[in-house]
Amino acid sequence: MQQLRFLIVFLLSIAQITSAQTNYDHRELFNPLFYPQHGNKVRSACGEPGPEYWQNKADYSINASLDPAGHQITGSVQITYTNNSPDELRFLWLHLDQNIYQKESRGSATTTTTGGRWANTQYTNGFELNQIVLLINGLKQSPKETRITDTRLQLWLNEPLKSGSKVNIQMNFKFDVPEYGTDRMGRVKQKNGWVYEVAQWYPRMCVYDDVVGWNTNPYLGAGEFYLEYGDVNYNITTPADMVVVGSGELLNMEECYSSDQMKRWQQARVSDRTTLIRTAAEVNQSSSNTSTSFKTWKFKCINTRDVAWAASRAFIIDAARINLPSGKVSLAVSAYTEESAINKSGNDWRRSTEYVKASVEFYSNYLFEYPYPFATNVAGVVGGMEYPGIVFCSEQASGSGLWNVTDHEFGHTWFPMIVGSNERKYAWMDEGFNTFINSLSSDSFNKGEYKEPIEMNGFMTSWIFSESMDGLMNSPEVIQQSNLGIAAYYKPGMMMAVLREEVLGKERFDWAFKEYVRRWAFKHPTPWDFFHTIENVAGEDLSWFWRSWVLNTYKFDVAVKEVSEVEGSKSTSYLVTLQLNEKMPLPVAVRITDSKGKSELIRLPVEIWQRGGSWTFPVKTQSALSKVEVDPDTRLPDLNRENNVWLKK
Repeated sequence: MQQLRFLIVFLLSIAQITSAQTNYDHRELFNPLFYPQHGNKVRSACGEPGPEYWQNKADYSINASLDPAGHQITGSVQITYTNNSPDELRFLWLHLDQNIYQKESRGSATTTTTGGRWANTQYTNGFELNQIVLLINGLKQSPKETRITDTRLQLWLNEPLKSGSKVNIQMNFKFDVPEYGTDRMGRVKQKNGWVYEVAQWYPRMCVYDDVVGWNTNPYLGAGEFYLEYGDVNYNITTPADMVVVGSGELLNMEECYSSDQMKRWQQARVSDRTTLIRTAAEVNQSSSNTSTSFKTWKFKCINTRDVAWAASRAFIIDAARINLPSGKVSLAVSAYTEESAINKSGNDWRRSTEYVKASVEFYSNYLFEYPYPFATNVAGVVGGMEYPGIVFCSEQASGSGLWNVTDHEFGHTWFPMIVGSNERKYAWMDEGFNTFINSLSSDSFNKGEYKEPIEMNGFMTSWIFSESMDGLMNSPEVIQQSNLGIAAYYKPGMMMAVLREEVLGKERFDWAFKEYVRRWAFKHPTPWDFFHTIENVAGEDLSWFWRSWVLNTYKFDVAVKEVSEVEGSKSTSYLVTLQLNEKMPLPVAVRITDSKGKSELIRLPVEIWQRGGSWTFPVKTQSALSKVEVDPDTRLPDLNRENNVWLKK
């Protein structure tokens, strides 16, 4: 009879709370129809590239020169474009990112009155192109028609490019290097010369994929890049007293560095400690230069979506060995000036190579081995920007600021340089994933010297889930300027932390996340490929999770609604009722404490919310119940913690 009475009270409590709940919709959250389409031969339902997955290839051969007197770059590019798609292509699209610096560009027109990180502070003529020639089947010909639309170039072919065929595109280009290039590139004057950080500096192929065909979103500033993979050979000619660092491998190092500097490079290759390659004293010594007029620096980067470089006569260079999981070795390199190495504590750019080495080694072990022979950090006008094998960070950064920006920009090696998602549309898939892995790397570095866990409480949570906050599934230009740091970076970083720590557990999450990187390394995943992979590898239906965090802007607020003693029970028995006051469900932990101070932690899975926004469960204690607290260790992004605790009055 006592058990029957307990069961009746239990069921009545559930019915009453469920009927009172109006905000939370369990049927919508756990609706079994989540994916918009089934898998196919190109993209499998399990999240892997299918047996007929394809992507086109773009190889580049570039010759360019830098004129410091006019701050101008001139060059020529030959693009070998391979059509691996099943389609015939009657025209091609290319990116002309330098055109954003034109006064009449869309990027200039859409700059807010408050300015911001991507505002143009000066204008240039953008790309000046000439002698555009196509080479098909050994025959040179002019394009049928050439159209430039803002930051895009369309080339109409005289005959369709068939599946499996190649076309060679040749053209000359010229542009002025802006002083501040929307925080992606630019130049800054230092005591011993200008520092040039050069990116988006040659016409690049747009992606043609199985999702939308040609991806031609214009370059407006906030949205970054979506590019094809290929091999890039590029030569940079500068005055002989300048030093150039760039993506990939420097092929003619002996021609570019003195014999003493070459010996130091060899020392760095076997040293875990930072080795000076070009000292401050050598910056103004002509004896450290290998030529008296001009010098050509020859680079090659394999299977990359882009290349960038930097040049200055003021560079101090240092380096150290990076130890990779396979036993291979890469080199951490830093290029900075005297102005960036003046902190009396030494906690400035002289620690940059230490940071680069630690960051690359961590992510290589956690996710996927670093694929480039060099990892170069450049101090300059750019606050923080990533390219394959090279990153640009503020020359004024030091201490934790320098660690954070260095670690963040090198984290981008994995997202999106290795896993080539579409940054123009889905910033959360690179900035958010990167913010998440940065928290793990910072926890690991030097016994947590710069440890900065993702905050689940207080002001940050209130801001993330405020009514004015944009959702993740918005392109960067649609997200309000003041919200981008949250919607593209912090919120998806928090999402990943919750998924790892509270939903799947570290082991299952890490296996699934690592498998996602392996599957889509040097390929083009969509958000659905990510969802499929995590679910299939981890073995969980997470549609409720993606609906809450990615497709909607749902909030989480769980409360201890009621605690009632079960009368007539032989033991001390209670019914504890939890309630969701918002639309997001999550698994929760509840700590039960009795009057003698004995406590028990009860973990409840997300399935408790499948039939409604409240859940009542029985509790037995040895003495009277004194306290019930949900999420006692502050591991969930709960908006209102004032309703998390019940205390016996």
